[in-house]
Amino acid sequence: MVWPRQKQSQLPVALSLDIGTEFAKVLVFEVSEDKALVIGHARERQRLSDMHGGGVTDIAGVITTCSKAIRAATEMAGRTPEQVVMGIAGELVKGSTTTTSHVRKTANLPITEAELKEIISKAQQETLTKSRRDLSWETGYAEIDVELVNSAVVAVKIDGYRVNNPIGFQGRQVEVSIYTSYAPIVHLGALQSIGDELGLEILSIATEPYAVARCFGDDMADTSSIFIDVGGGTTDIAVVRSGGLEGTKMFALGGRVITKRIATAQKVSFTEAEQIKLAYVAGNLEEEDAIRVKQYLEDDVSVWLSGVELALEEFTQSERFIDNRLLPSKIYLCGGGSMLPDLKEALEAHDWGSVLPFARQPDVQFIRPQDVANVRDTTNDLVGVQDVTPMALANIGIDLVREPSRTRGALSRIFKGMRS
Repeated sequence: MVWPRQKQSQLPVALSLDIGTEFAKVLVFEVSEDKALVIGHARERQRLSDMHGGGVTDIAGVITTCSKAIRAATEMAGRTPEQVVMGIAGELVKGSTTTTSHVRKTANLPITEAELKEIISKAQQETLTKSRRDLSWETGYAEIDVELVNSAVVAVKIDGYRVNNPIGFQGRQVEVSIYTSYAPIVHLGALQSIGDELGLEILSIATEPYAVARCFGDDMADTSSIFIDVGGGTTDIAVVRSGGLEGTKMFALGGRVITKRIATAQKVSFTEAEQIKLAYVAGNLEEEDAIRVKQYLEDDVSVWLSGVELALEEFTQSERFIDNRLLPSKIYLCGGGSMLPDLKEALEAHDWGSVLPFARQPDVQFIRPQDVANVRDTTNDLVGVQDVTPMALANIGIDLVREPSRTRGALSRIFKGMRS
Protein backbone atom coordinates (compact mmCIF):
# COMPACT_ATOMS: atom_id res chain seq x y z
CA MET A 1 0.00 0.00 0.00
CA VAL A 2 1.25 3.51 -0.85
CA TRP A 3 0.42 5.97 1.91
CA PRO A 4 -0.65 9.49 0.92
CA ARG A 5 2.12 11.99 1.41
CA GLN A 6 1.45 14.38 4.25
CA LYS A 7 2.13 18.09 4.25
CA GLN A 8 5.79 18.51 5.21
CA SER A 9 6.04 19.29 8.92
CA GLN A 10 8.73 21.46 10.46
CA LEU A 11 8.70 19.53 13.74
CA PRO A 12 11.84 17.56 14.72
CA VAL A 13 11.48 13.92 13.64
CA ALA A 14 13.19 10.64 14.57
CA LEU A 15 12.79 6.87 14.62
CA SER A 16 12.47 4.43 17.47
CA LEU A 17 13.80 1.01 16.49
CA ASP A 18 13.06 -2.13 18.48
CA ILE A 19 15.15 -4.94 16.99
CA GLY A 20 13.44 -7.96 18.47
CA THR A 21 14.04 -11.66 18.04
CA GLU A 22 10.80 -12.11 16.09
CA PHE A 23 10.16 -8.65 14.64
CA ALA A 24 11.94 -5.41 13.88
CA LYS A 25 9.50 -2.67 14.93
CA VAL A 26 9.83 0.93 13.74
CA LEU A 27 8.00 4.08 14.77
CA VAL A 28 8.44 7.46 13.08
CA PHE A 29 7.65 10.22 15.56
CA GLU A 30 7.68 13.99 15.59
CA VAL A 31 8.46 15.94 18.75
CA SER A 32 6.02 18.70 19.63
CA GLU A 33 6.74 20.42 22.94
CA ASP A 34 7.01 17.52 25.43
CA LYS A 35 5.19 14.95 23.30
CA ALA A 36 6.19 12.35 20.74
CA LEU A 37 3.60 12.16 17.96
CA VAL A 38 3.70 8.83 16.13
CA ILE A 39 3.08 9.51 12.42
CA GLY A 40 4.27 6.23 10.91
CA HIS A 41 4.97 2.67 11.96
CA ALA A 42 5.86 -0.75 10.57
CA ARG A 43 7.14 -4.12 11.67
CA GLU A 44 8.96 -6.78 9.71
CA ARG A 45 9.47 -10.39 10.74
CA GLN A 46 13.08 -11.43 11.34
CA ARG A 47 14.57 -14.49 9.67
CA LEU A 48 14.99 -17.33 12.15
CA SER A 49 18.78 -17.32 11.77
CA ASP A 50 19.30 -13.56 12.24
CA MET A 51 18.50 -13.21 15.95
CA HIS A 52 18.87 -15.37 19.04
CA GLY A 53 17.93 -14.56 22.62
CA GLY A 54 17.58 -10.87 21.89
CA GLY A 55 21.04 -10.66 20.30
CA VAL A 56 22.01 -10.14 16.68
CA THR A 57 23.57 -13.19 15.01
CA ASP A 58 23.59 -11.94 11.39
CA ILE A 59 24.14 -8.19 10.99
CA ALA A 60 23.50 -8.15 7.24
CA GLY A 61 20.22 -10.02 7.64
CA VAL A 62 18.99 -7.70 10.38
CA ILE A 63 19.92 -4.64 8.30
CA THR A 64 17.81 -5.97 5.42
CA THR A 65 14.84 -6.53 7.72
CA CYS A 66 15.17 -3.13 9.40
CA SER A 67 15.48 -1.41 6.02
CA LYS A 68 12.16 -2.87 4.89
CA ALA A 69 10.43 -1.79 8.11
CA ILE A 70 11.93 1.72 7.99
CA ARG A 71 10.94 2.13 4.34
CA ALA A 72 7.32 1.21 5.11
CA ALA A 73 7.16 3.45 8.19
CA THR A 74 8.64 6.49 6.43
CA GLU A 75 6.32 6.05 3.47
CA MET A 76 3.39 6.08 5.88
CA ALA A 77 4.76 9.12 7.72
CA GLY A 78 5.75 11.09 4.65
CA ARG A 79 9.01 12.04 6.39
CA THR A 80 12.49 10.52 6.41
CA PRO A 81 14.20 10.81 9.82
CA GLU A 82 17.97 10.79 10.16
CA GLN A 83 18.11 10.05 13.89
CA VAL A 84 17.18 6.92 15.82
CA VAL A 85 16.67 5.69 19.38
CA MET A 86 17.48 1.98 19.48
CA GLY A 87 16.60 -0.61 22.09
CA ILE A 88 18.95 -3.27 23.40
CA ALA A 89 18.00 -6.47 25.23
CA GLY A 90 19.43 -9.90 25.89
CA GLU A 91 20.49 -11.97 28.89
CA LEU A 92 24.05 -10.56 28.83
CA VAL A 93 22.88 -6.94 29.15
CA LYS A 94 23.37 -5.97 32.79
CA GLY A 95 21.71 -3.07 34.57
CA SER A 96 21.67 -2.08 38.22
CA THR A 97 21.32 0.95 40.44
CA THR A 98 24.27 1.97 42.57
CA THR A 99 24.08 4.50 45.40
CA THR A 100 27.20 6.58 46.01
CA SER A 101 27.59 8.85 49.03
CA HIS A 102 29.99 11.79 48.85
CA VAL A 103 30.93 14.00 51.82
CA ARG A 104 31.90 17.48 50.65
CA LYS A 105 34.69 19.41 52.32
CA THR A 106 32.91 22.74 52.04
CA ALA A 107 29.17 22.57 52.65
CA ASN A 108 28.37 26.22 51.86
CA LEU A 109 29.69 26.17 48.27
CA PRO A 110 27.24 25.32 45.46
CA ILE A 111 27.62 21.91 43.85
CA THR A 112 29.24 22.23 40.42
CA GLU A 113 28.81 20.14 37.29
CA ALA A 114 32.45 18.99 37.53
CA GLU A 115 31.89 17.79 41.11
CA LEU A 116 28.74 15.92 40.10
CA LYS A 117 30.49 14.30 37.15
CA GLU A 118 33.09 12.90 39.54
CA ILE A 119 30.41 11.37 41.79
CA ILE A 120 28.58 9.84 38.83
CA SER A 121 31.80 8.50 37.34
CA LYS A 122 32.52 6.69 40.62
CA ALA A 123 29.08 5.07 40.56
CA GLN A 124 29.51 4.00 36.93
CA GLN A 125 32.88 2.43 37.68
CA GLU A 126 31.43 0.41 40.56
CA THR A 127 28.67 -0.93 38.29
CA LEU A 128 31.15 -1.68 35.49
CA THR A 129 33.28 -3.79 37.82
CA LYS A 130 30.23 -5.74 38.99
CA SER A 131 28.96 -6.24 35.42
CA ARG A 132 32.30 -7.65 34.26
CA ARG A 133 32.38 -10.01 37.23
CA ASP A 134 28.81 -11.22 36.60
CA LEU A 135 29.39 -11.76 32.88
CA SER A 136 32.64 -13.61 33.54
CA TRP A 137 30.83 -15.96 35.93
CA GLU A 138 27.88 -16.54 33.57
CA THR A 139 29.88 -17.15 30.40
CA GLY A 140 32.99 -18.83 31.80
CA TYR A 141 35.29 -16.30 30.08
CA ALA A 142 37.77 -14.57 32.37
CA GLU A 143 37.78 -11.28 30.43
CA ILE A 144 34.80 -9.86 28.56
CA ASP A 145 34.90 -6.37 27.07
CA VAL A 146 31.79 -4.44 28.05
CA GLU A 147 30.63 -0.91 27.25
CA LEU A 148 28.26 1.53 28.88
CA VAL A 149 24.79 1.39 27.32
CA ASN A 150 23.00 4.10 29.25
CA SER A 151 22.95 5.87 32.60
CA ALA A 152 20.18 7.68 34.40
CA VAL A 153 20.03 9.33 37.79
CA VAL A 154 17.08 7.87 39.72
CA ALA A 155 17.50 9.78 42.98
CA VAL A 156 19.63 12.54 44.49
CA LYS A 157 19.65 13.55 48.14
CA ILE A 158 21.55 16.43 49.73
CA ASP A 159 21.77 16.05 53.51
CA GLY A 160 18.76 13.74 53.30
CA TYR A 161 16.69 16.18 51.19
CA ARG A 162 15.63 14.84 47.79
CA VAL A 163 16.23 17.11 44.75
CA ASN A 164 15.82 16.67 41.00
CA ASN A 165 19.08 18.29 39.96
CA PRO A 166 21.73 18.98 42.62
CA ILE A 167 23.76 21.52 40.62
CA GLY A 168 23.71 24.83 42.46
CA PHE A 169 22.57 23.41 45.80
CA GLN A 170 24.66 23.63 48.96
CA GLY A 171 25.14 20.86 51.49
CA ARG A 172 27.54 18.50 53.17
CA GLN A 173 26.53 15.00 52.05
CA VAL A 174 25.46 14.20 48.50
CA GLU A 175 23.88 10.82 47.86
CA VAL A 176 23.36 9.84 44.21
CA SER A 177 21.54 6.70 43.04
CA ILE A 178 22.34 6.05 39.40
CA TYR A 179 21.04 3.33 37.13
CA THR A 180 23.78 2.10 34.80
CA SER A 181 23.61 -0.65 32.20
CA TYR A 182 26.42 -2.39 30.35
CA ALA A 183 26.54 -4.87 27.48
CA PRO A 184 29.29 -6.94 25.84
CA ILE A 185 30.99 -4.88 23.16
CA VAL A 186 30.16 -7.52 20.53
CA HIS A 187 26.44 -7.05 21.28
CA LEU A 188 26.51 -3.25 21.44
CA GLY A 189 28.83 -3.00 18.45
CA ALA A 190 26.39 -4.96 16.31
CA LEU A 191 23.66 -2.38 16.95
CA GLN A 192 26.06 0.47 16.22
CA SER A 193 27.01 -1.17 12.93
CA ILE A 194 23.34 -1.58 12.02
CA GLY A 195 22.69 2.11 12.73
CA ASP A 196 25.69 3.14 10.64
CA GLU A 197 24.70 0.93 7.69
CA LEU A 198 21.17 2.33 7.82
CA GLY A 199 22.62 5.84 7.61
CA LEU A 200 21.15 6.93 10.92
CA GLU A 201 22.58 9.04 13.73
CA ILE A 202 22.13 7.06 16.94
CA LEU A 203 20.72 9.39 19.60
CA SER A 204 20.71 6.65 22.22
CA ILE A 205 20.88 2.89 22.64
CA ALA A 206 18.59 2.32 25.59
CA THR A 207 18.14 -0.81 27.65
CA GLU A 208 14.60 -1.88 26.80
CA PRO A 209 13.43 -2.77 30.34
CA TYR A 210 14.71 0.65 31.44
CA ALA A 211 12.61 2.32 28.71
CA VAL A 212 9.52 0.30 29.66
CA ALA A 213 10.00 1.10 33.35
CA ARG A 214 9.95 4.84 32.54
CA CYS A 215 6.94 4.64 30.22
CA PHE A 216 4.47 6.01 32.80
CA GLY A 217 6.50 9.19 33.18
CA ASP A 218 5.63 11.43 36.13
CA ASP A 219 2.82 9.07 37.14
CA MET A 220 5.52 6.75 38.51
CA ALA A 221 7.04 9.39 40.80
CA ASP A 222 5.81 7.81 44.03
CA THR A 223 4.77 4.34 42.93
CA SER A 224 6.39 0.92 43.05
CA SER A 225 5.93 -1.73 40.36
CA ILE A 226 7.50 -4.70 38.59
CA PHE A 227 7.63 -4.50 34.79
CA ILE A 228 7.89 -7.69 32.69
CA ASP A 229 8.42 -7.38 28.92
CA VAL A 230 8.09 -10.77 27.19
CA GLY A 231 9.54 -10.71 23.69
CA GLY A 232 10.30 -13.33 21.12
CA GLY A 233 13.67 -14.33 22.55
CA THR A 234 13.94 -12.81 26.03
CA THR A 235 12.00 -11.79 29.09
CA ASP A 236 13.10 -8.42 30.50
CA ILE A 237 12.30 -7.42 34.07
CA ALA A 238 12.59 -4.05 35.79
CA VAL A 239 11.77 -3.16 39.40
CA VAL A 240 10.74 0.39 40.30
CA ARG A 241 10.41 1.33 43.96
CA SER A 242 9.10 4.75 45.07
CA GLY A 243 9.68 6.06 41.55
CA GLY A 244 13.34 4.93 41.49
CA LEU A 245 14.58 2.21 39.16
CA GLU A 246 16.06 -0.58 41.26
CA GLY A 247 17.61 -2.40 38.33
CA THR A 248 16.93 -4.66 35.35
CA LYS A 249 17.27 -8.39 34.72
CA MET A 250 16.89 -10.41 31.54
CA PHE A 251 16.78 -14.09 30.68
CA ALA A 252 16.63 -15.89 27.35
CA LEU A 253 13.11 -17.29 27.24
CA GLY A 254 10.33 -15.79 25.17
CA GLY A 255 7.64 -16.51 22.62
CA ARG A 256 9.90 -18.32 20.17
CA VAL A 257 10.38 -21.18 22.66
CA ILE A 258 6.60 -21.58 22.85
CA THR A 259 6.32 -21.75 19.07
CA LYS A 260 9.08 -24.34 18.86
CA ARG A 261 7.34 -26.44 21.51
CA ILE A 262 4.12 -26.47 19.48
CA ALA A 263 6.05 -27.29 16.29
CA THR A 264 7.72 -30.27 17.96
CA ALA A 265 4.56 -31.57 19.62
CA GLN A 266 2.36 -31.17 16.55
CA LYS A 267 5.11 -32.19 14.09
CA VAL A 268 4.54 -29.09 11.96
CA SER A 269 6.78 -26.32 10.60
CA PHE A 270 7.72 -23.28 12.68
CA THR A 271 5.46 -21.09 10.52
CA GLU A 272 2.49 -23.41 11.01
CA ALA A 273 3.19 -23.59 14.75
CA GLU A 274 3.21 -19.79 14.93
CA GLN A 275 -0.25 -19.70 13.37
CA ILE A 276 -1.50 -22.28 15.88
CA LYS A 277 -0.06 -20.20 18.73
CA LEU A 278 -1.72 -17.02 17.48
CA ALA A 279 -5.05 -18.84 17.13
CA TYR A 280 -4.65 -20.15 20.69
CA VAL A 281 -3.90 -16.65 22.00
CA ALA A 282 -6.94 -15.26 20.18
CA GLY A 283 -9.18 -18.04 21.50
CA ASN A 284 -9.96 -19.29 18.00
CA LEU A 285 -9.05 -22.97 18.48
CA GLU A 286 -11.58 -25.69 19.07
CA GLU A 287 -11.83 -26.53 22.79
CA GLU A 288 -10.12 -29.90 22.39
CA ASP A 289 -7.24 -28.35 20.42
CA ALA A 290 -6.86 -25.52 22.94
CA ILE A 291 -6.63 -28.00 25.82
CA ARG A 292 -3.99 -29.95 23.94
CA VAL A 293 -1.88 -26.84 23.26
CA LYS A 294 -2.18 -25.77 26.90
CA GLN A 295 -0.81 -29.16 27.96
CA TYR A 296 2.10 -28.84 25.52
CA LEU A 297 3.11 -25.55 27.11
CA GLU A 298 2.89 -26.46 30.81
CA ASP A 299 6.58 -27.26 31.25
CA ASP A 300 7.79 -24.17 29.37
CA VAL A 301 5.45 -21.89 31.32
CA SER A 302 6.74 -23.43 34.55
CA VAL A 303 10.35 -22.79 33.49
CA TRP A 304 9.46 -19.21 32.55
CA LEU A 305 7.84 -18.62 35.93
CA SER A 306 10.95 -19.98 37.65
CA GLY A 307 13.04 -17.52 35.64
CA VAL A 308 10.89 -14.63 36.83
CA GLU A 309 11.13 -15.86 40.42
CA LEU A 310 14.92 -16.18 40.21
CA ALA A 311 15.28 -12.68 38.73
CA LEU A 312 13.13 -11.15 41.48
CA GLU A 313 15.10 -13.04 44.11
CA GLU A 314 18.28 -11.40 42.81
CA PHE A 315 16.71 -7.98 43.40
CA THR A 316 16.19 -8.86 47.08
CA GLN A 317 19.95 -9.39 47.39
CA SER A 318 20.90 -5.94 46.07
CA GLU A 319 22.38 -3.26 48.33
CA ARG A 320 19.38 -0.93 47.75
CA PHE A 321 16.89 -3.56 48.90
CA ILE A 322 18.00 -3.33 52.52
CA ASP A 323 15.99 -0.15 53.19
CA ASN A 324 12.90 -1.46 51.36
CA ARG A 325 12.37 -5.04 52.39
CA LEU A 326 9.27 -5.77 50.32
CA LEU A 327 8.93 -6.25 46.58
CA PRO A 328 6.26 -4.13 44.83
CA SER A 329 2.85 -5.80 44.72
CA LYS A 330 1.94 -4.63 41.22
CA ILE A 331 3.16 -6.38 38.05
CA TYR A 332 2.83 -4.83 34.59
CA LEU A 333 3.12 -7.03 31.49
CA CYS A 334 3.92 -6.02 27.91
CA GLY A 335 5.55 -7.42 24.78
CA GLY A 336 4.15 -9.75 22.14
CA GLY A 337 5.01 -12.86 24.16
CA SER A 338 2.93 -11.67 27.11
CA MET A 339 -0.27 -12.22 25.10
CA LEU A 340 0.01 -15.95 25.83
CA PRO A 341 -2.73 -16.25 28.49
CA ASP A 342 -0.87 -18.98 30.36
CA LEU A 343 1.82 -16.52 31.49
CA LYS A 344 -0.56 -14.09 33.19
CA GLU A 345 -2.45 -17.02 34.70
CA ALA A 346 0.80 -18.46 36.07
CA LEU A 347 1.78 -15.12 37.65
CA GLU A 348 -1.65 -14.75 39.27
CA ALA A 349 -1.81 -18.33 40.56
CA HIS A 350 1.74 -18.48 41.97
CA ASP A 351 2.04 -18.29 45.77
CA TRP A 352 4.53 -15.42 45.75
CA GLY A 353 4.39 -14.72 49.47
CA SER A 354 5.79 -18.16 50.31
CA VAL A 355 8.98 -17.70 48.25
CA LEU A 356 9.67 -13.94 48.10
CA PRO A 357 9.06 -10.92 50.37
CA PHE A 358 5.74 -9.64 49.02
CA ALA A 359 3.31 -7.88 51.37
CA ARG A 360 0.39 -9.34 49.41
CA GLN A 361 -0.35 -11.30 46.26
CA PRO A 362 0.71 -9.12 43.30
CA ASP A 363 -1.90 -7.55 41.05
CA VAL A 364 -1.07 -8.39 37.39
CA GLN A 365 -2.06 -5.99 34.60
CA PHE A 366 -1.11 -5.26 30.99
CA ILE A 367 0.45 -2.01 29.79
CA ARG A 368 -1.47 -0.67 26.81
CA PRO A 369 -0.15 1.77 24.19
CA GLN A 370 -2.40 4.52 25.53
CA ASP A 371 -0.70 4.16 28.92
CA VAL A 372 2.71 5.28 27.60
CA ALA A 373 3.28 8.81 28.86
CA ASN A 374 4.12 11.62 26.46
CA VAL A 375 3.57 9.49 23.32
CA ARG A 376 0.45 9.96 21.19
CA ASP A 377 -0.35 7.67 18.28
CA THR A 378 -1.82 9.88 15.54
CA THR A 379 -2.29 6.83 13.29
CA ASN A 380 -4.64 5.11 15.78
CA ASP A 381 -3.11 1.78 14.72
CA LEU A 382 -1.02 0.94 17.79
CA VAL A 383 -3.37 -1.02 19.99
CA GLY A 384 -1.48 -4.12 21.18
CA VAL A 385 0.94 -4.86 24.02
CA GLN A 386 3.60 -5.61 21.39
CA ASP A 387 3.66 -1.88 20.53
CA VAL A 388 4.54 -0.69 24.05
CA THR A 389 8.33 -1.14 23.83
CA PRO A 390 8.92 0.93 20.65
CA MET A 391 6.61 3.60 22.10
CA ALA A 392 8.60 3.56 25.34
CA LEU A 393 11.79 4.07 23.29
CA ALA A 394 10.14 7.07 21.60
CA ASN A 395 9.39 8.47 25.07
CA ILE A 396 13.08 8.17 25.95
CA GLY A 397 14.00 10.05 22.77
CA ILE A 398 11.82 13.15 23.24
CA ASP A 399 14.44 15.34 24.93
CA LEU A 400 17.28 13.91 22.84
CA VAL A 401 15.60 14.81 19.55
CA ARG A 402 14.96 18.39 20.68
CA GLU A 403 18.57 19.02 21.68
CA PRO A 404 21.16 19.87 19.01
CA SER A 405 23.93 17.26 18.90
CA ARG A 406 26.61 19.75 19.88
CA THR A 407 24.88 20.47 23.22
CA ARG A 408 23.94 16.89 24.07
CA GLY A 409 26.61 16.05 26.65
CA ALA A 410 26.96 12.89 28.73
CA LEU A 411 25.76 14.54 31.95
CA SER A 412 22.71 15.97 30.18
CA ARG A 413 21.74 12.51 28.90
CA ILE A 414 22.16 11.01 32.35
CA PHE A 415 19.76 13.52 33.91
CA LYS A 416 17.12 12.95 31.22
CA GLY A 417 16.34 9.71 33.05
CA MET A 418 14.89 11.65 35.98
CA ARG A 419 12.18 13.17 33.77
CA SER A 420 11.50 10.37 31.27
